[in-house]
Amino acid sequence: MTVANGSEPQKPPTSGPSPEDVSPEPVSPGQVPAERVSERQAQDPTPTIAGVAAGYAEKAGLHRRSDGNIDVLKSAGGVQGIAESILPGLVFLVCFTVTRELGISLVAALAAAAAFTVVRLVQRRPLTQALAGIVGVGISAWLANTTGKAEDFYVLGFFTNIGYILAMVISIALKWPIAGLLFGFIRSEGLEWRKDPRRVKVYALGTWVIVTVLALRLVVQVPLYFLGEEGLAALATTRLLMGAPLYILGLWVAWLLTRPVPATPQPSKPSSSGA
Repeated sequence: MTVANGSEPQKPPTSGPSPEDVSPEPVSPGQVPAERVSERQAQDPTPTIAGVAAGYAEKAGLHRRSDGNIDVLKSAGGVQGIAESILPGLVFLVCFTVTRELGISLVAALAAAAAFTVVRLVQRRPLTQALAGIVGVGISAWLANTTGKAEDFYVLGFFTNIGYILAMVISIALKWPIAGLLFGFIRSEGLEWRKDPRRVKVYALGTWVIVTVLALRLVVQVPLYFLGEEGLAALATTRLLMGAPLYILGLWVAWLLTRPVPATPQPSKPSSSGA
């Protein structure tokens, strides 16, 4: 529509840049924008490997900060989650050191684990981590009570570490490294990283870092276990230090090593003008 003098009508001023002026955020090679991932999931509700892996990453407790990086502390369970993993073993050690009574020490450790479950009920938070903790403490207490050896309270952790190591080594051998399944969805890569052999190798390296952390626990703690009660204090101490703190460190190193390489902008070729 034109006005009487033939000039175009003026458009009302708008606040802020127009959609054409907003440039999209740079995306690294192999990385899929988060909105595109959500569009694919909305268009195809059928369960896929990507959806299963995304659910696994979520259930594994990995969290992303607002800046897109991994929230290492929250992924380790936060302060409360770390306390849930540390305190039952610490209570057991202190009680057994003071009383030298295995039964009392085991009951105290179970009570500490049960207390966290009650706290989560009061807070109306998910009970998965607390219930897993109390089940683990319960099995450890049963083993120690059955054998009558206080050091057997920690033997379940050895088999758990071995199980994780085997699972991660198998994932590397199958070219489905677990670090890629976990970190890929935090970075909105989905499973696109599997199409790039370089990304597969990088995620395999990140998985090896986590395997090294788990193996280091065994190398240090198993010899202390075979010392019996003489090595109990050292075993319990290293179990605490090499638990959540070492896991957080290993997770952070694996995250840094697997960062996508930013795309390098190609230099524009000078246009040749005809004579």
